[in-house]
Amino acid sequence: MSATSIPNEPVENRLLAALPAADYERLLPQLRPVEFALGEVVYEFGAQLDYVFFPTTSIISLLYTMENGTSAEMGLTGNDGVLGIALFMGGDTMPNRAVVQSAGGALRMKAKVLQDEFALGGRFQQLLLRYTQALITQISQTAVCNRLHSVEQQLCRWLLLSHDRLKTDELIMTQELIADMLGVRREGVTVAAGHLQDAGAISYVRGRIQILDRQKLEETVCECYQVVKDEFERLLG
Repeated sequence: MSATSIPNEPVENRLLAALPAADYERLLPQLRPVEFALGEVVYEFGAQLDYVFFPTTSIISLLYTMENGTSAEMGLTGNDGVLGIALFMGGDTMPNRAVVQSAGGALRMKAKVLQDEFALGGRFQQLLLRYTQALITQISQTAVCNRLHSVEQQLCRWLLLSHDRLKTDELIMTQELIADMLGVRREGVTVAAGHLQDAGAISYVRGRIQILDRQKLEETVCECYQVVKDEFERLLG
């Protein structure tokens, strides 16, 4: 993680962008831009956070890792949310691992500042709570999807959720990382990605996934994607 320049307008994080202008101006001096690299671990399970992060151009995966080292994605956050909800939900440590799924930027805020602002109530508190409810829906739906739907459908859901949070049609991601996110074998990702590539939905070359036809992904994905998207739109607009 590296520091960069002062954040540019317009605000690239949807939660911060939804704040009244006066609230955002008050918080602006407390925000510091940072850059995340692909695969970077933002925090580990059980760690205490000194900061929370509002992603702007990065996507962070929330992973649960088993004792044998295998892992699966519980949810993801990008320019629609905040990383570190335990700090305002009453927890002192993180219940999962956070790994950068797509390299990019975020705005960093000290944990104490966020907790003090949250305690004031108002629009900032409301947005954080609404986001948390939406994230819980995403985590719950991910659990259902991983149990009931095919790897190809899971991959489509993951690609669409990622695409919604990026300003590009290209994702840089290895099959190994995708397998870790979905909690499946790498061979399963290879087969699923091959089917989508044959259908003309994506191009996948040397760790670069290009979304060629989003509509084909939407035709293949299970209902889990739309459930999560609808809930985010209902709560956050």
